[in-house]
Amino acid sequence: MSGDVAQESRDGSAWFGKPVRRLSPLDAEHARGERESLAETAHAEECPRLAGLLTSDGPLADFLGAAFTLSPYLRDCARWAPQSLEALFDEPVDVRLARLNDAVRAAPFAEDATEASVMAALRRLKREAHFLVGLCDLSGAVDAETTVKRLSALADSCLCAAVDFLLRDAHRQGKLRLPDPDDPAPGSGWILLAMGKLGALELNYSSDIDLIALVDPEAPAIPDPLEATDLFVRLTRRLVRILQDRTADGYVFRTDLRLRPDPGATPLAIPVEAALNYYESRGQNWERAAMIKARPVAGDVKAGEAFLRELQPYVWRKYLDYAAIADVHSIKRQIHAHKGHGDVAVLGHNVKLGRGGIREIELFVQTQQLIAGGRFPELRSRTTVATLHKLAERGWISEEACEGLAKQYWFLRDVEHALQIVADEQTHTLPEDPDGLRRIALLLGYADGEAFAEAFRKALVMVEGHYAALFETAPQLSRGVGNLVFTGDVDDPGTLQTLSELGFARPSDICRVIRGWHFGRYRVTQSAEARERLTELTPALLESFGGTRRADEALLRFDQFLSGLPAGIQLFSLLQSNPRLLQMLATIMGAAPRLADIVTRRPHVFDGLLDPALLSELPDRAYLAERLETFLKAARIYEEVLDRLRIFAAEQKFLIGIRLLTGSIDGPRAGKAFSDLADLTIGAAFDAVQEEFAQTHGRVRGGRAVILGMGKLGSRELTAGSDVDLILLYDHAPDAEESDGPRALAPSHYYARLTQRLISAVSAPTAEGVLYELDLRLRPSGNKGPVATNIAAFHNYQRKDAWTWEHMALTRARPVAGDPGLCEQVRAEVEEIVALPRDPGKIACDAVEMRELLEKEKPPRDAWDLKLVPGGVIDLEFIAQFAVLAGKCVLEPRPTGTVDVLSNLAPSFADEQASAELAAAHRLYTSLTQNIRLCLTGPFEPDNVPPGLADILLRSVDLPDLGVLEADLKETAKRVRGHFERLLQRGRD
Repeated sequence: MSGDVAQESRDGSAWFGKPVRRLSPLDAEHARGERESLAETAHAEECPRLAGLLTSDGPLADFLGAAFTLSPYLRDCARWAPQSLEALFDEPVDVRLARLNDAVRAAPFAEDATEASVMAALRRLKREAHFLVGLCDLSGAVDAETTVKRLSALADSCLCAAVDFLLRDAHRQGKLRLPDPDDPAPGSGWILLAMGKLGALELNYSSDIDLIALVDPEAPAIPDPLEATDLFVRLTRRLVRILQDRTADGYVFRTDLRLRPDPGATPLAIPVEAALNYYESRGQNWERAAMIKARPVAGDVKAGEAFLRELQPYVWRKYLDYAAIADVHSIKRQIHAHKGHGDVAVLGHNVKLGRGGIREIELFVQTQQLIAGGRFPELRSRTTVATLHKLAERGWISEEACEGLAKQYWFLRDVEHALQIVADEQTHTLPEDPDGLRRIALLLGYADGEAFAEAFRKALVMVEGHYAALFETAPQLSRGVGNLVFTGDVDDPGTLQTLSELGFARPSDICRVIRGWHFGRYRVTQSAEARERLTELTPALLESFGGTRRADEALLRFDQFLSGLPAGIQLFSLLQSNPRLLQMLATIMGAAPRLADIVTRRPHVFDGLLDPALLSELPDRAYLAERLETFLKAARIYEEVLDRLRIFAAEQKFLIGIRLLTGSIDGPRAGKAFSDLADLTIGAAFDAVQEEFAQTHGRVRGGRAVILGMGKLGSRELTAGSDVDLILLYDHAPDAEESDGPRALAPSHYYARLTQRLISAVSAPTAEGVLYELDLRLRPSGNKGPVATNIAAFHNYQRKDAWTWEHMALTRARPVAGDPGLCEQVRAEVEEIVALPRDPGKIACDAVEMRELLEKEKPPRDAWDLKLVPGGVIDLEFIAQFAVLAGKCVLEPRPTGTVDVLSNLAPSFADEQASAELAAAHRLYTSLTQNIRLCLTGPFEPDNVPPGLADILLRSVDLPDLGVLEADLKETAKRVRGHFERLLQRGRD
């Protein structure tokens, strides 16, 4: 080997076309170990050149060692098939990827091709190509644009191969008459449109692929047009199975068909004519935006192109009416950017949906395309960055904005790939811990987490700044508020008409309320300057409230809010200068009665929104504990402690809720924050109660007490409106007969009275409201048993008398407050009880019987009753609880959180796909439940949803429309119920 060739092999040039960049490992010793381990595998698999490379020094060997410490997924791929690296000594990665794509395309044409053989071949070839694309991306040899094109080309090839196989199989069975079985797609009548990132050739590393399947019943290959839809629905269902079912070889691509017209009511494959009729008569503007990226990708591509040509007048309109423009603005509102409202958080930030994220750039581009693409065909590009350049050329945006957004778009895509390359997971959220952030920083070539965080924050701020400025400088699309006069005592006719047009049902009543503001009837409007500021703000207020679809209700809640404020100049100025804060206030008043109630009863909680760090600080336990300690320091007497706890809890619930509403935290993180808040405030109340109680009744010798959190408190899944389930356990010296206070009590009476005092301290209404509603019914013997339980009695009861459901409930239990020593003892006791040997068949039978009884006694209201619906939250909780009791959860230490259990089910109990689907369902339900419970005090009514709440829900699950979301919920529930029946039946067997 010549010196140049040897050097190219050592520095990676021979593999990647240029020397690899220096990648720092998580740990140098670990990196050496990974190299040695892979070298042994390479030697055993007869890959001598790879083994030699890994045991020598050089940039490429160092790069591989570092990459495999940073990405367990890439490490596993290399171990699985070291031949994929050995092959790079013979041909560079771009040639190898082309060869793999060709092999994928050829798979369905093998003589002995079966569905099983094609599935296996696609999985093996895709895994190798996916591995090489990821490794090449980390090497620095290619940019993000090349990476997304390679990933998209791979998905195209896999999809075409699966479609070709299914078409040929249908031809063999006589169900189709293909014009040319060796080129099965043309004339087949089956159209697959790639949507979203695949349509734009911008696929991310672990992306789903979004598809719409269409049928042309008049195509030459279809013998019976009346049977065509049923046939292609079956083929589409098989297509999804071929691509996304997890087997021993893995999966190809997760596949999503929810972007088709009206997915809750239409088949998986839709006749072309029906689709055209839908879009032309009922299509919505988000569907127009989605169709910008549509690309015929597989099947009858010519027919797909003809369909998109037919659809052009729907997507690209020469003129926009006001309703369409309003929809464009509602698309924009779903982003929830918050210009000028504090620093951007890095830890836990969502790169795709968060402030300054990828979606802001994409939606801005699509919005401009909808507005101008009808008149300027050059703006009809599918790709984001190409469209930015066209917008700049046409003068719609500045060159500075174009270059800045394009540069940050690719930077954010690099970050997205780094997140997903760690474990091949479809995640967009940065780690919440510094160690996790350091891993991402090293993957991207930064020295440490701080250096990456600084660059990341600058990128988000730049995107957010350009984004906000772009909309501010865009043409004003609204038609103006109209006539608004609130002087005198008589209603102005023009004002009444304007209020009606804005959406107010009782304009005369609204006039009377607003006149009251201008007459200075509240303290907040008694100064001339405050009234002047409020007058200037009124048109924007009315527009914002009018957009909530609950205009009268929203304005009356705002009126209540004003009535409690001591002063208003600062607030009115803030709302006037910060339209997003005004929009948030309107959303609270019109869409979130629970939050509105907090704001109107405690107007000072709104002050928390002025904290610049609000959205950048995660409300974790340490954050809340520090603030609680500071807030309680000034309390001098018992009653003041209890009132301050209520004030603190209400304010923090509100601020956690605001973070959730704005997308700064997601549903699971909100659940942890609400639970940490309950732990701390109930714990502080318990400390205060014990001190106060001891002044009268003294203390029991050796006495210790613990609060055992149960239910959603135990699993750290509380919502804004949750009751708190708990059990109080105590212990004392064996010979203690009574307490040592002025009014002595026997230990059992002492702790029973102490528990009653705790219930009163937490749940009794005071001038500051209720801290939490407590529920002690999960204690031994339920309501028939004592309210406080001796630890020895608890030990005996759980081993001798407890029912299966009580042990299921214990799988979520954790000590949340009380004596630290007893907390550890109780934690160990719970672990022992949960780990007791059991008959899995009996647990499964009991769980199924309980579920059937619940369905009979508490049937769900509708598909949105996420807790009770078959395949809903209860099914997921029962699966998780059964898995823990039956020893089917593999995570140590054992988690109490439902999603953590579902994500770590034993392979002998549930395969990887089932576990992933169950965990995904729980995350979906959690995101929706957290937002609904935050905003509403009653049930969710899909036919009467305020637009603000609909936007919040859709943003939280990244779906475009409530109809699509409802269809997704039904599909998810059906899938979960199938798993429930299968897994619990397996347990009974």
